[in-house]
Amino acid sequence: MKKLWNGRFKDHAAGWIEEFGASISFDQELVMEDLQGSLAHVEMLKECGIISEDDADQIIGGLKSLKAKAERNELQYDVANEDIHLNIEKMLIETIGPVGGKVHTGRSRNDQVATDMHLYLKKQVEAIINEIEIFQEVLMVKASGHIETIAPGYTHLQRAQPISFAHHLMAYFWMLERDKERYQDSLKRIDLSPLGAGALAGTTFPIDRQMTAEKLGFSDLYQNSLDAVSDRDFIIEFLSNSSILIMHLSRFAEEVILWASQEFQFIELHDSYSTGSSIMPQKKNPDMAELIRGKTGRVYGHLIGMLTILKGLPLAYNKDMQEDKEGMFDTVKTIRTSLKVFTGMIDTMSVNVQRLWDTVKKDFSNATELADYLAAKGIPFREAHEIVGKLVLKCIEEGKFLSDVNLEEFKESCPLIEENIYDVLTPEQAVKRRNSYGGTGFEQIKLQLKQAEKALNKESVPQ
Repeated sequence: MKKLWNGRFKDHAAGWIEEFGASISFDQELVMEDLQGSLAHVEMLKECGIISEDDADQIIGGLKSLKAKAERNELQYDVANEDIHLNIEKMLIETIGPVGGKVHTGRSRNDQVATDMHLYLKKQVEAIINEIEIFQEVLMVKASGHIETIAPGYTHLQRAQPISFAHHLMAYFWMLERDKERYQDSLKRIDLSPLGAGALAGTTFPIDRQMTAEKLGFSDLYQNSLDAVSDRDFIIEFLSNSSILIMHLSRFAEEVILWASQEFQFIELHDSYSTGSSIMPQKKNPDMAELIRGKTGRVYGHLIGMLTILKGLPLAYNKDMQEDKEGMFDTVKTIRTSLKVFTGMIDTMSVNVQRLWDTVKKDFSNATELADYLAAKGIPFREAHEIVGKLVLKCIEEGKFLSDVNLEEFKESCPLIEENIYDVLTPEQAVKRRNSYGGTGFEQIKLQLKQAEKALNKESVPQ
């Protein structure tokens, strides 16, 4: 098959080499963006008088015809045409004749592909932002129902202090809020038009780059044609932001997996987000959470791969940059699916309130309450810490908890301890009294939920 760039060549590559060099197997994902960019480009050529109105109208009609077919999944791609750009141009010429070749006047595949990816990523990042907000809303609803559900809080995966289960859930809300803000900020760098930069040096045709940018909905232009076609920072930033997000989801997934285990029994996942065993009939496995945790390495890999591709590339475009797309596409799919799965998983999970309550009654996570109690009576905290530590050790040796210690024993440890210590040591009081700003106290959680609602009610990106 004759190539659209064939003029300088006397021979052609073997089929398997063409297949190795082609990207149509994956960059057909950009078909709608490619057609959108071409339509804006031809409309500009027409308005600037670079091609005749008749030619432009024929091309626009042909592109719209291809767009309609693309929407119906009726386009047939050929690996011999290498990529989405040449495939569309070849189809256009076949549809309307040689005049279709004028579609490429004043542009290159280099600025064309960059435009496609900016359009694609802008749309996908806006969708991800909305999906984050949907997840945040689910977290808020779930947290609102468990403000006074008391759970063990951990450090080093050891019992630390009792906290509200809502407080734990809301920690992920604020992680997601930062993730969302990173994506929102990245839109400033995604929302730039490289169209009209040509191969690297611009064009001799009197094009109007501002016009095409406006037609495509971009807020600004690249100021340097070399930078416009060689920049992939916006993809790296997307992959970086996605790596942080998937890391947060992975941490949450790990906790969900622990909570759902027989050892913890803090929650039960809905059957829709669990699987069974082929050999062990009793099993209910948290496979969706495990899979999200596993996909974290996949997203990290795409980021490292992209950084490595670009680290030694001279300006401007190089064939290496064909490798920028598959990781981006896969990350979009992974992030969007993971968010949807996690949203449903948390929305449908049931919380074992009684199990959580039983757990916090049988540990030493109230030890800090006793140390704070002593400190409030004027004992230096470091001394109070030692007093309580020795008392805890004594309790462990005798097989009991602090709430089981009688008042006489307490006074042997420190004469300042009074009868009200038993109320101070209850898990409810331990949580309720922690009303420092951002703390786990019930009133602080109610305030936090109001702040979260306010954060979600900020102007969000439309889908």
